[in-house]
Amino acid sequence: MTTFIVTAGMIILFLLGIPVGYSLGVAGLLAYFNEMGSRVNIPMLAQRMQYGVNNFLLLAIPLFILAAKLMNTAGITTRLFNFARLLVGFLPGGLGHANTVASLIFAGMSGAAVADAAGLGQVELKAMRDEGYDDDFSVAITAASSTIGPIFPPSIPMVIFGLVAEVSVGRLFLGGVVPGLAMTVALMIMVAISARRKNYPRIPFPGFREIIKGFSHAFLPILTPIILLGGIWSGQFTPTEAAAVAVAYALVLGVAIYREIGLKDLGQIFIATAKETAAIG
Repeated sequence: MTTFIVTAGMIILFLLGIPVGYSLGVAGLLAYFNEMGSRVNIPMLAQRMQYGVNNFLLLAIPLFILAAKLMNTAGITTRLFNFARLLVGFLPGGLGHANTVASLIFAGMSGAAVADAAGLGQVELKAMRDEGYDDDFSVAITAASSTIGPIFPPSIPMVIFGLVAEVSVGRLFLGGVVPGLAMTVALMIMVAISARRKNYPRIPFPGFREIIKGFSHAFLPILTPIILLGGIWSGQFTPTEAAAVAVAYALVLGVAIYREIGLKDLGQIFIATAKETAAIG
Protein backbone atom coordinates (compact mmCIF):
# COMPACT_ATOMS: atom_id res chain seq x y z
CA MET A 1 0.00 0.00 0.00
CA THR A 2 2.80 2.38 0.90
CA THR A 3 4.55 1.74 -2.42
CA PHE A 4 1.33 2.49 -4.28
CA ILE A 5 0.80 5.73 -2.35
CA VAL A 6 4.36 6.93 -3.03
CA THR A 7 4.24 6.03 -6.73
CA ALA A 8 0.77 7.47 -7.31
CA GLY A 9 1.60 10.61 -5.35
CA MET A 10 4.75 11.29 -7.36
CA ILE A 11 3.03 10.68 -10.71
CA ILE A 12 0.16 13.02 -9.85
CA LEU A 13 2.51 15.75 -8.63
CA PHE A 14 4.73 15.37 -11.72
CA LEU A 15 1.69 15.72 -13.98
CA LEU A 16 0.69 18.86 -12.09
CA GLY A 17 4.09 20.36 -12.88
CA ILE A 18 5.37 20.34 -9.29
CA PRO A 19 9.21 20.41 -9.11
CA VAL A 20 10.83 17.02 -8.60
CA GLY A 21 12.28 17.88 -5.19
CA TYR A 22 8.90 18.94 -3.79
CA SER A 23 7.18 15.94 -5.33
CA LEU A 24 9.59 13.51 -3.70
CA GLY A 25 9.26 15.28 -0.36
CA VAL A 26 5.45 15.23 -0.38
CA ALA A 27 5.39 11.58 -1.48
CA GLY A 28 7.76 10.70 1.34
CA LEU A 29 5.57 12.48 3.88
CA LEU A 30 2.49 10.64 2.60
CA ALA A 31 4.30 7.32 3.04
CA TYR A 32 5.40 8.30 6.55
CA PHE A 33 1.89 9.30 7.64
CA ASN A 34 0.45 6.12 6.13
CA GLU A 35 2.92 3.92 8.01
CA MET A 36 2.75 5.73 11.35
CA GLY A 37 -0.98 6.43 11.45
CA SER A 38 -1.95 7.86 14.84
CA ARG A 39 1.65 7.46 16.06
CA VAL A 40 2.91 10.37 13.96
CA ASN A 41 5.55 12.35 15.85
CA ILE A 42 6.21 15.66 14.10
CA PRO A 43 9.18 16.70 16.32
CA MET A 44 10.80 13.32 15.75
CA LEU A 45 10.20 13.65 11.99
CA ALA A 46 11.95 17.02 11.92
CA GLN A 47 14.80 15.63 14.00
CA ARG A 48 15.29 12.68 11.66
CA MET A 49 15.27 14.96 8.62
CA GLN A 50 17.93 17.16 10.21
CA TYR A 51 19.97 14.14 11.25
CA GLY A 52 19.87 12.82 7.68
CA VAL A 53 21.85 15.79 6.35
CA ASN A 54 24.03 16.31 9.42
CA ASN A 55 27.07 14.62 7.95
CA PHE A 56 30.59 15.94 7.45
CA LEU A 57 30.88 14.23 4.07
CA LEU A 58 27.88 16.12 2.67
CA LEU A 59 29.73 19.38 3.24
CA ALA A 60 31.76 18.50 0.14
CA ILE A 61 28.71 19.16 -2.06
CA PRO A 62 28.28 22.93 -1.46
CA LEU A 63 32.05 23.36 -1.42
CA PHE A 64 32.53 21.74 -4.84
CA ILE A 65 29.64 23.81 -6.22
CA LEU A 66 31.19 26.96 -4.76
CA ALA A 67 34.61 26.10 -6.23
CA ALA A 68 33.09 25.61 -9.69
CA LYS A 69 31.25 28.94 -9.56
CA LEU A 70 34.38 30.75 -8.41
CA MET A 71 36.31 29.26 -11.33
CA ASN A 72 33.61 30.24 -13.79
CA THR A 73 33.60 33.83 -12.53
CA ALA A 74 37.39 34.02 -12.49
CA GLY A 75 37.62 33.30 -16.22
CA ILE A 76 39.33 29.98 -15.64
CA THR A 77 36.94 28.24 -18.02
CA THR A 78 38.04 30.52 -20.86
CA ARG A 79 41.70 29.70 -20.21
CA LEU A 80 40.95 25.98 -20.19
CA PHE A 81 39.00 26.15 -23.45
CA ASN A 82 41.71 28.20 -25.18
CA PHE A 83 44.33 25.64 -24.15
CA ALA A 84 42.15 22.72 -25.29
CA ARG A 85 41.60 24.51 -28.60
CA LEU A 86 45.35 24.77 -29.16
CA LEU A 87 45.86 21.17 -28.10
CA VAL A 88 43.27 19.41 -30.29
CA GLY A 89 41.73 22.15 -32.46
CA PHE A 90 43.68 21.02 -35.53
CA LEU A 91 41.76 17.72 -35.63
CA PRO A 92 38.65 17.39 -37.85
CA GLY A 93 35.85 19.20 -36.02
CA GLY A 94 38.47 20.90 -33.88
CA LEU A 95 36.21 22.91 -31.58
CA GLY A 96 34.12 19.82 -30.85
CA HIS A 97 37.29 18.08 -29.63
CA ALA A 98 38.29 21.17 -27.65
CA ASN A 99 34.83 21.20 -26.11
CA THR A 100 35.25 17.62 -24.92
CA VAL A 101 38.81 17.97 -23.63
CA ALA A 102 38.00 21.18 -21.77
CA SER A 103 35.02 19.47 -20.13
CA LEU A 104 37.25 16.61 -19.01
CA ILE A 105 39.70 19.02 -17.36
CA PHE A 106 36.90 21.03 -15.76
CA ALA A 107 35.28 17.81 -14.52
CA GLY A 108 38.35 17.31 -12.35
CA MET A 109 37.50 20.58 -10.58
CA SER A 110 33.72 20.76 -10.30
CA GLY A 111 32.13 17.31 -10.14
CA ALA A 112 28.85 18.48 -11.66
CA ALA A 113 27.35 18.66 -15.14
CA VAL A 114 25.43 21.84 -14.36
CA ALA A 115 28.59 23.78 -13.51
CA ASP A 116 30.22 22.66 -16.76
CA ALA A 117 27.21 23.50 -18.93
CA ALA A 118 26.55 26.85 -17.24
CA GLY A 119 30.12 28.15 -17.22
CA LEU A 120 32.30 26.38 -19.76
CA GLY A 121 29.31 25.73 -22.02
CA GLN A 122 28.75 29.43 -22.67
CA VAL A 123 32.34 29.86 -23.86
CA GLU A 124 32.18 26.75 -26.01
CA LEU A 125 28.86 27.54 -27.69
CA LYS A 126 29.90 31.08 -28.60
CA ALA A 127 33.19 29.90 -30.11
CA MET A 128 31.52 27.13 -32.11
CA ARG A 129 28.84 29.43 -33.49
CA ASP A 130 31.45 31.99 -34.49
CA GLU A 131 33.32 29.27 -36.41
CA GLY A 132 30.22 28.19 -38.33
CA TYR A 133 29.23 25.01 -36.48
CA ASP A 134 25.55 24.05 -36.56
CA ASP A 135 23.61 24.92 -33.42
CA ASP A 136 22.24 21.40 -33.03
CA PHE A 137 25.72 19.88 -33.13
CA SER A 138 27.21 22.55 -30.83
CA VAL A 139 24.49 22.16 -28.21
CA ALA A 140 24.57 18.36 -28.43
CA ILE A 141 28.32 18.00 -27.88
CA THR A 142 28.27 20.63 -25.12
CA ALA A 143 25.47 18.82 -23.28
CA ALA A 144 27.07 15.41 -23.80
CA SER A 145 30.56 16.49 -22.69
CA SER A 146 29.18 18.18 -19.57
CA THR A 147 28.03 14.77 -18.31
CA ILE A 148 31.68 13.81 -17.87
CA GLY A 149 31.52 15.94 -14.70
CA PRO A 150 29.45 13.49 -12.60
CA ILE A 151 31.55 10.55 -13.82
CA PHE A 152 35.14 11.77 -13.62
CA PRO A 153 36.36 12.50 -10.08
CA PRO A 154 35.69 14.45 -7.99
CA SER A 155 32.00 13.73 -8.50
CA ILE A 156 29.12 15.11 -6.43
CA PRO A 157 26.83 12.10 -7.20
CA MET A 158 29.63 9.80 -6.02
CA VAL A 159 29.81 11.69 -2.72
CA ILE A 160 26.07 11.18 -2.22
CA PHE A 161 26.23 7.52 -3.25
CA GLY A 162 29.20 6.91 -0.96
CA LEU A 163 27.27 8.32 1.98
CA VAL A 164 24.08 6.36 1.29
CA ALA A 165 25.81 3.07 0.46
CA GLU A 166 28.49 3.54 3.14
CA VAL A 167 31.38 2.89 0.77
CA SER A 168 34.70 4.69 0.32
CA VAL A 169 34.28 7.89 -1.69
CA GLY A 170 37.98 7.80 -2.55
CA ARG A 171 37.55 4.37 -4.13
CA LEU A 172 34.50 5.59 -6.02
CA PHE A 173 36.55 8.49 -7.35
CA LEU A 174 39.25 6.06 -8.46
CA GLY A 175 36.64 3.93 -10.20
CA GLY A 176 35.41 6.93 -12.17
CA VAL A 177 38.72 7.66 -13.90
CA VAL A 178 38.60 5.01 -16.64
CA PRO A 179 34.90 5.54 -17.49
CA GLY A 180 35.47 9.30 -17.65
CA LEU A 181 38.43 8.91 -20.00
CA ALA A 182 36.58 6.31 -22.10
CA MET A 183 33.61 8.65 -22.44
CA THR A 184 35.94 11.45 -23.56
CA VAL A 185 37.52 9.25 -26.25
CA ALA A 186 34.10 8.04 -27.43
CA LEU A 187 32.82 11.60 -27.77
CA MET A 188 35.93 12.63 -29.70
CA ILE A 189 35.42 9.73 -32.11
CA MET A 190 31.82 10.80 -32.62
CA VAL A 191 32.95 14.40 -33.23
CA ALA A 192 35.48 13.25 -35.83
CA ILE A 193 32.84 11.21 -37.70
CA SER A 194 30.33 14.08 -37.67
CA ALA A 195 32.99 16.57 -38.73
CA ARG A 196 33.92 14.54 -41.81
CA ARG A 197 30.27 14.17 -42.81
CA LYS A 198 29.44 17.86 -42.38
CA ASN A 199 32.85 19.22 -43.38
CA TYR A 200 33.32 21.25 -40.21
CA PRO A 201 36.37 23.56 -40.09
CA ARG A 202 39.56 22.94 -38.21
CA ILE A 203 42.40 25.27 -37.35
CA PRO A 204 45.97 24.71 -38.61
CA PHE A 205 48.35 23.06 -36.20
CA PRO A 206 49.52 25.98 -34.03
CA GLY A 207 52.97 24.61 -33.32
CA PHE A 208 54.45 23.38 -30.08
CA ARG A 209 55.51 26.86 -29.02
CA GLU A 210 51.90 28.11 -29.05
CA ILE A 211 50.70 24.98 -27.27
CA ILE A 212 53.29 25.49 -24.53
CA LYS A 213 52.27 29.14 -24.28
CA GLY A 214 48.62 28.17 -23.92
CA PHE A 215 49.55 25.57 -21.33
CA SER A 216 51.41 28.19 -19.30
CA HIS A 217 48.28 30.36 -19.23
CA ALA A 218 46.15 27.42 -18.08
CA PHE A 219 48.78 25.80 -15.85
CA LEU A 220 47.45 27.02 -12.50
CA PRO A 221 43.85 25.91 -13.19
CA ILE A 222 45.06 22.55 -14.53
CA LEU A 223 46.84 22.00 -11.22
CA THR A 224 43.48 21.90 -9.43
CA PRO A 225 42.44 18.29 -10.25
CA ILE A 226 46.02 17.13 -9.67
CA ILE A 227 46.03 18.66 -6.19
CA LEU A 228 42.55 17.38 -5.33
CA LEU A 229 42.82 13.82 -6.60
CA GLY A 230 46.45 13.44 -5.58
CA GLY A 231 45.62 14.61 -2.07
CA ILE A 232 42.63 12.27 -1.74
CA TRP A 233 44.32 9.16 -3.09
CA SER A 234 47.52 9.77 -1.13
CA GLY A 235 45.51 10.13 2.07
CA GLN A 236 46.49 13.75 2.69
CA PHE A 237 42.88 14.89 3.00
CA THR A 238 39.30 13.63 2.81
CA PRO A 239 36.90 14.46 -0.06
CA THR A 240 35.36 17.22 2.08
CA GLU A 241 38.77 18.67 2.86
CA ALA A 242 39.64 18.42 -0.84
CA ALA A 243 36.55 20.47 -1.66
CA ALA A 244 37.64 23.10 0.86
CA VAL A 245 41.10 23.16 -0.74
CA ALA A 246 39.45 23.67 -4.15
CA VAL A 247 37.50 26.66 -2.82
CA ALA A 248 40.61 28.21 -1.28
CA TYR A 249 42.62 27.65 -4.46
CA ALA A 250 39.86 29.11 -6.65
CA LEU A 251 39.67 32.16 -4.39
CA VAL A 252 43.42 32.71 -4.65
CA LEU A 253 43.29 32.44 -8.44
CA GLY A 254 40.21 34.60 -8.88
CA VAL A 255 40.93 37.31 -6.29
CA ALA A 256 44.70 37.54 -5.95
CA ILE A 257 46.18 36.29 -9.24
CA TYR A 258 43.67 36.91 -12.05
CA ARG A 259 41.78 39.63 -10.13
CA GLU A 260 38.49 38.81 -11.81
CA ILE A 261 36.44 38.40 -8.61
CA GLY A 262 35.35 41.32 -6.41
CA LEU A 263 33.31 41.57 -3.22
CA LYS A 264 30.10 42.08 -5.20
CA ASP A 265 30.81 38.94 -7.20
CA LEU A 266 31.40 36.92 -4.03
CA GLY A 267 27.97 37.80 -2.68
CA GLN A 268 26.27 36.68 -5.88
CA ILE A 269 28.36 33.51 -5.99
CA PHE A 270 27.46 32.57 -2.41
CA ILE A 271 23.74 33.10 -3.05
CA ALA A 272 23.84 31.04 -6.26
CA THR A 273 25.75 28.28 -4.44
CA ALA A 274 23.19 28.19 -1.63
CA LYS A 275 20.30 27.91 -4.09
CA GLU A 276 21.93 25.11 -6.08
CA THR A 277 22.90 23.22 -2.92
CA ALA A 278 19.35 23.49 -1.58
CA ALA A 279 18.02 22.10 -4.87
CA ILE A 280 20.31 19.06 -4.53
CA GLY A 281 19.39 18.61 -0.87
